[in-house]
Amino acid sequence: MGVRYFSLKRMKPSFFFPILWFIISTVLLTIPGNKLPKENWLDKIWFDKWVHIGMFTIMVSLWCWAMLGTTVAIKKFKKIFLLITATCIIYGIAIEYIQEYFIPNRSFDVGDIIADAVGCSAGLLFSLNRYLKNRPL
Repeated sequence: MGVRYFSLKRMKPSFFFPILWFIISTVLLTIPGNKLPKENWLDKIWFDKWVHIGMFTIMVSLWCWAMLGTTVAIKKFKKIFLLITATCIIYGIAIEYIQEYFIPNRSFDVGDIIADAVGCSAGLLFSLNRYLKNRPL
């Protein structure tokens, strides 16, 4: 018998991973400011913005991937992917207001919203290219 290797190609689309990522992201984005690291060199490389871009790229990609497991008509996937992207951008904006008004030592940052939107756009482009490129629309 041959050795079986873990392969993402064998995984069937599931809502487990995007829901888990949504929960993890929400927890991370609502940590009180005094619990976050205070390293000056991280500010110089805009580490916070790169984290936002990465988190939202993954979020959109996972939700788009999960939709592939539904019985939606192939022609509608592009619209659904755009709706997922818009919803995640709205979520990013909402999180900034939550940070401003409900999370101690956190504030509203337009730069974070821009980073979230860039991440969502990257996730959309990845999803369109990876999931719909070879499917007839």
